[in-house]
Amino acid sequence: MDATARSGGSGDPPANPTAPTDPASGRAAGPIDAAFGSADAGGGRADATFGRASGSAGAAFGRASGSADAASGPAEIGAGRADAVAGRGGETSQTLDRGLRLLHLVADAPGGLTVTEAANRLGVGRAAVYRLVSALTGHGMLRRDGDGRLRLGAGLLHLARRAQPLLAEGALPALRRLAEQAGATAHLTVVEGGEGVALAVVEPSWTSFHVAYRAGARHPLDRGAAGRAILAGRAGVAEPVSSSGELQAGAYGVAAPVLGVPGLEASVGVVALAPLDVDTIGPQVLAAARAIATALS
Repeated sequence: MDATARSGGSGDPPANPTAPTDPASGRAAGPIDAAFGSADAGGGRADATFGRASGSAGAAFGRASGSADAASGPAEIGAGRADAVAGRGGETSQTLDRGLRLLHLVADAPGGLTVTEAANRLGVGRAAVYRLVSALTGHGMLRRDGDGRLRLGAGLLHLARRAQPLLAEGALPALRRLAEQAGATAHLTVVEGGEGVALAVVEPSWTSFHVAYRAGARHPLDRGAAGRAILAGRAGVAEPVSSSGELQAGAYGVAAPVLGVPGLEASVGVVALAPLDVDTIGPQVLAAARAIATALS
């Protein structure tokens, strides 16, 4: 029997009650049409799945970008901090330089300096000088006298005493050679508190008699060969200076300044019980002064 004729001519309901009806023929949609419908539904689900996947990928990309931006933030902040530290370091170095220059200016001014004079010579404002003075006086490097003028403080003497053994050690080889060559007591004299102080003394080993010169002995700078050689060095004169009986009757001296050592005023000399030939001893003293300057530089 023909199934199609049976289905269309008897008035019975279609075999698949849920299948849609084709409006043009009145026939129920076949299995192929249903399959296409299922495929369309599957495509919709696929589109929805793709949409969720795209959304997840976009969210992941957004989080990754946000993390990268967040990571670059601390790096930029760190760079800013590094620049700030570098700036503070340069500022601190400048302040230290000004403080040291101020100490040198005061040391070179026998009558002291006013704050205004110091500001003019440093090329800075008075407020900056007041800050430097406050720090340096707190460490005893500067002081203000009764007239308010800036003068060196006792703290510098403390530092100088700590440095004296190092100076003496550096000078000893040259002093030994000088004492042996000249047959006289050799000494290194430095300035301390406006006076000359014998910092290191070496006696000759081969003479029967020589001057016993005590380390630590003090004398005015305008008396004796050692002190006058220091004054000559201040004027840039490096020639030997001689003396006779200025510090002690019957004692003779020849000395020369030690030049070229920043922050140091000193002289090298010999003292003997008999007159010294300056033409012979002078070059030996000058050589010792140069050797000590080299050793201490």
